Amino acid sequence: MSTLTSSPAATTATGTTRGLRLSGLNWLVWRQHRAGFWTILAATALCTVWIVYQRAQMTDYLNGIGWPHPKDENWSQDFHKYSSRLTSASYGLGLIPVLLGVFLGAPLLASDLENGTAKLVTSQSVSRVRWLTTKLGITALVVTVSTVALSLLFAWWWEPVKKENSVIDWTSGSAFDVTGPVPVALTLFTVIGGVAIGMLLRRTLVAMVVTFGFATLVQVVWGYFRMDLGNTITVTTHHGVADSSFPKLPDAAYQVDQWFITGSGKLLSWSTCADEQTDKARQACLHSKDVVGWSVDYLPLSQMSSMQWLGAGILLALTAGVTAFIFVWGRKRLV
Repeated sequence: MSTLTSSPAATTATGTTRGLRLSGLNWLVWRQHRAGFWTILAATALCTVWIVYQRAQMTDYLNGIGWPHPKDENWSQDFHKYSSRLTSASYGLGLIPVLLGVFLGAPLLASDLENGTAKLVTSQSVSRVRWLTTKLGITALVVTVSTVALSLLFAWWWEPVKKENSVIDWTSGSAFDVTGPVPVALTLFTVIGGVAIGMLLRRTLVAMVVTFGFATLVQVVWGYFRMDLGNTITVTTHHGVADSSFPKLPDAAYQVDQWFITGSGKLLSWSTCADEQTDKARQACLHSKDVVGWSVDYLPLSQMSSMQWLGAGILLALTAGVTAFIFVWGRKRLV
């Protein structure tokens, strides 16, 4: 019976000519999934060229208008075509966790279990743990390399206009989820989650459908709790509630909430006295309630990086948990 391991003699004889070529189980896994792996790497390379070109065009325009202090007050109208490309790219990159979870993660084990390849491989001299380690390791490496590259490239493209919320708000998924460590962690979680789903369902098509639902749910839940990763800062004023007295927030700050504050420090809803028909009547109403100023909660742009690393840490911990489950289940019940 043939095995997936090579003899020391064969390794020695071919060592000088093999170079960095894969061998044994690594070669088998790469060859089995080479279409998907090469597609991911090729798409990453094409995106790299396109992003470099688009950024060059954008920076040429910005330099021409004297950025960061544009000469024309209506610069944003002419900048729309560049910002729309940036936004469209961010939407496309935001789909990567779902696409890779469905088309790479779900079939990774499900197809082998469905067509019997898993039983054939593990009946050789390869243990289940080694097979799983190689499968997950090479897949995670390809995913990590591609998402790290795209994350760095998009952040580099966005950097010149990062403080302009009118281009892309840093708190939105269009920026927060496609820069820094978040896209790497989010993609690894959905891919490994897809692998676990495929292992349990053992049917490729069913696993892909369920993984799509899982990946979509992850995106929704992540988007709901994303802003809870920051430490809210509160600023208060005691100079009345006219428009000119509203506190000035840092550039690109995300306003979480705002309140009226009374002389005793009590917070009232910003809609207090909103039913009054005239501004004079509203001011009289606020005065009767002893409103003296504003209390505003916000998150500054400076917290973006720490929020991303905290969120990525949570996602990677969940990924590690799912990976451990795959190995525990796979050692006894894989085939």
